[in-house]
Amino acid sequence: MTLDDLAQIIADRTLADPDSSWTAKLLAKGPEKCAEKFGEEAIEAIIEATKGDRTALTSEAADVLFHLLVMLQSRGVPLSDVMAELGRRQGTSGLAEKASRNKS
Repeated sequence: MTLDDLAQIIADRTLADPDSSWTAKLLAKGPEKCAEKFGEEAIEAIIEATKGDRTALTSEAADVLFHLLVMLQSRGVPLSDVMAELGRRQGTSGLAEKASRNKS
């Protein structure tokens, strides 16, 4: 499965019954709840990264990616826009790119 596949499944679940789909239920709670859940999963991944448990980190990283895509869906931001932004940054030093964002 690719991230594009997962993003499409999440988009399809926006039409599902919230009583039968975790994704639909989360999306029905709104963008704020989706963002909160993403944050929880990110913290759990950070904890596992510090512990050094590869299996647990892998599981939590999958949760982070899933909930990132749900959060993007909740705000109508397609994965393709995120990928285009990453493409725009390609070939630019990370330090230079970060400095350009801090000028505003």
